[in-house]
Amino acid sequence: MSSETGQAADAPLGELVSQLSAQTSRLVRDELRLAQKEFQDSARHAGVGAGLISMAGLLALFGALALLAAAIAALALVLPVWAAALIAGAVLLVIAGMTALLSRAQLEQVTPAAPEAVASVKKDIHEVKGAAHVRG
Repeated sequence: MSSETGQAADAPLGELVSQLSAQTSRLVRDELRLAQKEFQDSARHAGVGAGLISMAGLLALFGALALLAAAIAALALVLPVWAAALIAGAVLLVIAGMTALLSRAQLEQVTPAAPEAVASVKKDIHEVKGAAHVRG
């Protein structure tokens, strides 16, 4: 048995309760800081993912407009100008697809809650209840 455990066993009940209260308070503050950091990380990934999906939509719109211009040019003139518009539209759609894949990867990294903090708090509560039953 360590000297700290021996001192805890000899300490008055009021002092033990005071120590438990202080340690529990510190533990809750630390867990809240951890949960806040996990939430900030999730929010950052959600923001990046939302920005990238917006960019993918905008590029897809440009691609669709270019393809529409290509179809109009092909029907109206039947000249090589439509081929250039068709190539530009296809390139924009390929870029939009790649951006959409990047946004999906970002959104998959978003966690719905702070799972580590929640699990840790549940474990701490279980241990505190177990310690209270042993002393009681």
